[in-house]
Amino acid sequence: MKKKCVFFLLLLTIIPVFGQDSFVFDKGVEKVSIPIKLINNLVFVPIKVNGVELNFLLDTGVEETILFSLEDNPKVNFFNSEKITLRGLGSEDAIEGLKTTNNILDLDGVKATRQLIYVILDQSFNLSSQIGIPVNGIIGYQFFKDNLVRIDYTSKRIIVYKNDDLNQKKIERKFDKMTITIEKFKPYLIGKVDINEQKVQVKLLIDIGNSDSVWLFQNLSDQIKVPAKNFDDFLGKGFSGDIEGKRARISNFSFDKFTFKSPIVAFPDSSSIKNVRMVKNRVGSIGGEILKRFSVVFDYKNAQLYLKKNGDFNDHFSYNKSGIEIKHNGIQWVKETVRLETVPISGAITFDNEGNRITNDFKYKFQLKPIYEIANIRKNSAAAKCGLQVGDLILKVNKTAAYNYSLQKLNEMFKLHEDKWIYLEIQRNNEVLKFAFQLVDDL
Repeated sequence: MKKKCVFFLLLLTIIPVFGQDSFVFDKGVEKVSIPIKLINNLVFVPIKVNGVELNFLLDTGVEETILFSLEDNPKVNFFNSEKITLRGLGSEDAIEGLKTTNNILDLDGVKATRQLIYVILDQSFNLSSQIGIPVNGIIGYQFFKDNLVRIDYTSKRIIVYKNDDLNQKKIERKFDKMTITIEKFKPYLIGKVDINEQKVQVKLLIDIGNSDSVWLFQNLSDQIKVPAKNFDDFLGKGFSGDIEGKRARISNFSFDKFTFKSPIVAFPDSSSIKNVRMVKNRVGSIGGEILKRFSVVFDYKNAQLYLKKNGDFNDHFSYNKSGIEIKHNGIQWVKETVRLETVPISGAITFDNEGNRITNDFKYKFQLKPIYEIANIRKNSAAAKCGLQVGDLILKVNKTAAYNYSLQKLNEMFKLHEDKWIYLEIQRNNEVLKFAFQLVDDL
């Protein structure tokens, strides 16, 4: 599985609808703290839509609010719907959706009414199987546009503050402030990359919906060339299909006062970005692998970004060395033995026909557990060379049943230090096979 599991940068080729209400605090509330889930550098937050709680990917790379995978939430009601076409990253055709208005988005302590929501009708567009938790939608500009939004990657919380002078001053005392731009409803910064022994200034989308460190679009600048040491890779999935490209390590990436040594950069191919509406001079994106090293506060109204280093700032930049992409492929009932804490009762001891004491200190229980399937294998990777195939069901990882791991944990195992051996037991065409491969750093 990629370090990002899958990466979703979704950009709509539609005309934004103005006049949507802001997120407004309840009476007497000055800030709201919301627990989040962090998976592969991506931020997931629970938000009620018309009274029904759904799980959203928070993404500064999208303009509007988008819903999908609603088959498990049939109670969500929408109003004033009409059909539209959605198109974005990926090389395939556009997909069909609905535009609905007058929706209510509600968090505990803050609410927005008259909200526009786009609904993807194609149920095959499903992030849940690749993320490992239910994911029902994506929210971007509408969440950020009026308030101060802090993402604390360490405590796994989002704090939303009223955007006033008092809160700005409090944040300025503890954070480094830098000026950004808000263009076409998205935030941008200016950075520098040291690539192929050249220092290149780059304008990047600040995209928390991108789990990689940096993306660079080589076809948009003569100065951006993929380093000689690279490999082809699946970079993620967008509205319009899979996103393919290359990965390579560059010398340095920096912005403002911060410098990152030897980051891994993705270079999407030209067909994957052909439907993206670029702002002037943009040549890429900065994503969660960089942003997770800070506590980050977005101030869209004043075009400011506040940053404070956390304990992950100096972490090494790694990637999935196995070459395997894994996804959920349903669930299974698993029988487990559970020991009981019992107190013996005098005279209650019994024996079987062979004289063995019969005890009742255990019972069986059945639990639903995930089934994992190999969804993609990178060419010439360790997994490909040892003979693993797309469609293989993973039964065991390092002699432990695969269902005992979360998708996130499997991700982390494939990013371990090089020379680590991985042992897999898989099922293919009703046959159980065993494989072993060594994690090797190709960069």
